[in-house]
Amino acid sequence: MPTPTVTPNPGFSAEEESQALRKAMKGLGTNEKAIIESVARMSNSQRQETIKTFKTMFGRDLIDDLKSELGGDFEDTVLALFMKPADFDAKCLHKAISGLGTKDKVLIEIMCSRTNEQIAEIKAAYKKKFKNELEKDIKGDTSGDYERLLVSLCQGGREEKPVDPALAAAEAQKLYEAGEKSFGTDESVFNYIICLRSYDQLRATFHEYVKLSGHTIIKAIKNEFSGNVEDGLCTVAKVAINPAEFFAEMAYTSMKGAGTDEDRLIRVIVSRSEIDLEDIKTEFQKAYGKSLASWVKDDCGGDFKRMLLAIVR
Repeated sequence: MPTPTVTPNPGFSAEEESQALRKAMKGLGTNEKAIIESVARMSNSQRQETIKTFKTMFGRDLIDDLKSELGGDFEDTVLALFMKPADFDAKCLHKAISGLGTKDKVLIEIMCSRTNEQIAEIKAAYKKKFKNELEKDIKGDTSGDYERLLVSLCQGGREEKPVDPALAAAEAQKLYEAGEKSFGTDESVFNYIICLRSYDQLRATFHEYVKLSGHTIIKAIKNEFSGNVEDGLCTVAKVAINPAEFFAEMAYTSMKGAGTDEDRLIRVIVSRSEIDLEDIKTEFQKAYGKSLASWVKDDCGGDFKRMLLAIVR
């Protein structure tokens, strides 16, 4: 089972947290340390309860107060932690699609890694917030095999059946014949298998693929595809094989080299905090020789760093 870093606080009191947050923001100056401590000790569902209780107690909107008191990446992180997961994903997707150009890495990261239930919740949140269908907006911003991949994933129709070893062997053969074994690539075979089968089934299929071809499905995809559709198919494959390893890679790429992709780093840490962030920490240490926390300490600063570290733990 995946291991989170953030779990519900057994001693939680929405009234006490509301009082602590109000005190931290009341009067001159803001007690950022108190805000970090309060936010980090609550789960997302407890934060939702605190939003309601805060308004009941003080007749003020907690989110509006936080926006007026905080700033920069610290504000973005705190607000993300107070959003329901589906609302946060929907917001990230809309930001990636709207405006000039498309932030394909964001579309791929979210659409290629979420479960059926998460996709359904994201679509509902997107429609409620932005008054449009997510699939329609994706179609308007993408094309070709990449569009078909994202539209397929947008259905949230991945099978949830027990693993069938015979099917795994048969579909490994199909993938091999649709790609490496033939002249040209039958993209539709990759699309339907990778978008339809459960992650467990895909993991079994990819294991069979190694036995058949002598190398990984990731290498095969890289050889047969290019651009965004390559990135999307590789992402689904990586999530099926080891999701914690994939998100460790996302955290690493957000911080390596010159500059930091703060949006990606926030997405990974916030969205995985109550799912598998503890496992991501383990994979990060294994892959890069240093802890995720040490990278955050070296790459971020101020209250932004302290908020992330309080969630990473």
